Amino acid sequence: MLSENKFKQIIINELKHQVDKGLLKIFSFVIMPNHMHLIISIPSPFIPKDVQRDLLKWISKQFITELKNTNPEYLKEFKVNAKGRTYQIWERNSLAIETFSQEVIFQKLNYIHNNPTTEKWKLAATPEEYEFSTAGFYFDGRRHWDFITHVLP
Repeated sequence: MLSENKFKQIIINELKHQVDKGLLKIFSFVIMPNHMHLIISIPSPFIPKDVQRDLLKWISKQFITELKNTNPEYLKEFKVNAKGRTYQIWERNSLAIETFSQEVIFQKLNYIHNNPTTEKWKLAATPEEYEFSTAGFYFDGRRHWDFITHVLP
């Protein structure tokens, strides 16, 4: 699903909305054809797992609405037989890793930005060429999205 730019844009719009509401600070992201990576900070008093749950839930609702309107046949692929849920968009075990040091932050930043250039994906020749990533912000200083905060103060 994330191979379509309209779904990537839904994610970007929601990330910006969450930043505008003060729920997130976003340092980096990449949206791949079937997953995304983020480096974020969630300010106190907000609870990280609640913010993550609500973010993914809101994006899911928008995806479902879009699919109902444009591709109801494809939406059937996400149908589940679960209590309180008709569709499952995200995997239930999304992985959050605490970036406890600057070394880990830069390791993750490098991984995120290089993900589209790997042999598996081949989405771009260089990290900064991939549109749905903050690599251009870090490599070229591009301010494509005004809601990104640099990892360095």
